[in-house]
Amino acid sequence: MLSTIQGTTDVYLIPGDPVEQVRAPEVFNLIFRTLGINAVLVPVHVAARDIEAFVRTAFLARNIKGMFLAIPHKALVMGMLSHCNDYGRVAGAVNGIRRNPDGTLDGGLFDGKGFVSSLDYFSVPYAGKKVLILGAGGGASAIAASLAVLESAGGQAPAEVALYDPVPGKAQAVAEHIASAAQAKNTRVVAAGSSDPAGYDVVVNASPLGLQSGDPLPCDVSRLEPHAAVVDILMKNQPTPLVRAVRARQLVAQPGFEMLIQQAPDYLEFFGYADAAQTVRQDATFIREYLYPAAMAGEIRRPAARANVPASGVAETRPAAR
Repeated sequence: MLSTIQGTTDVYLIPGDPVEQVRAPEVFNLIFRTLGINAVLVPVHVAARDIEAFVRTAFLARNIKGMFLAIPHKALVMGMLSHCNDYGRVAGAVNGIRRNPDGTLDGGLFDGKGFVSSLDYFSVPYAGKKVLILGAGGGASAIAASLAVLESAGGQAPAEVALYDPVPGKAQAVAEHIASAAQAKNTRVVAAGSSDPAGYDVVVNASPLGLQSGDPLPCDVSRLEPHAAVVDILMKNQPTPLVRAVRARQLVAQPGFEMLIQQAPDYLEFFGYADAAQTVRQDATFIREYLYPAAMAGEIRRPAARANVPASGVAETRPAAR
């Protein structure tokens, strides 16, 4: 187990503006320490206007092996890339960059794929269902894009993905871009006219509502369908007021930790740590023990309904249905 930074340490950066809220450094430095990887992930506060110059300059350092990207930089670096994965192409954003030996940059988007894998982990059905995403920012776009990519790749996609954002035209623009880029034929990607969750099978809070005390709920919980499942992707203040309110109705509501946990192996593979990726896929308990607060500690280990190791996820077991 490595605990000190050395001259041989591989350095990864995560620029954001702001950057105080990011939890990836906690998770990946835990992974590096636990698995004995000589690497470190460092948050850096970079203004949006400076991100291209920062990326080009930072990669002049040979021991900087890659970058994770936080808001608002995920879409701003697209013009710098020689290649990105399909999820990034559809969403128009990436959250990882690596430098190739020839100096070119590759990008990858893993947020949305991690979210879809978290639905598998929680046994939340989405194939042929209607999904409402509250928010139209980077996280929301990544989730919608990944669900649409499932369709374009012949996967088990939802029947409809709807995005709602209070900023006029924002959700419409995101929906139109994803629908066009993914070329989805059986999945409708649309803008919702309101945050009303009635009629939806899965509701995702990808808005910032819940980060601050006194925030209103992102939707009217009383309007949720009796079978609906809710996922709040916020990484802080869990269980959020939304999660608590939905659970008070005896409905399924899950925190956002799994979205980060489930994408961790994809990040590790992207940056060349294939063995570490496989280890985390097999058992991510140590990450859950770190992330889950005391109030949710009982949810770290769930009784398995059946063995489940999906090709795209970390889930070592499926939790029992609630």
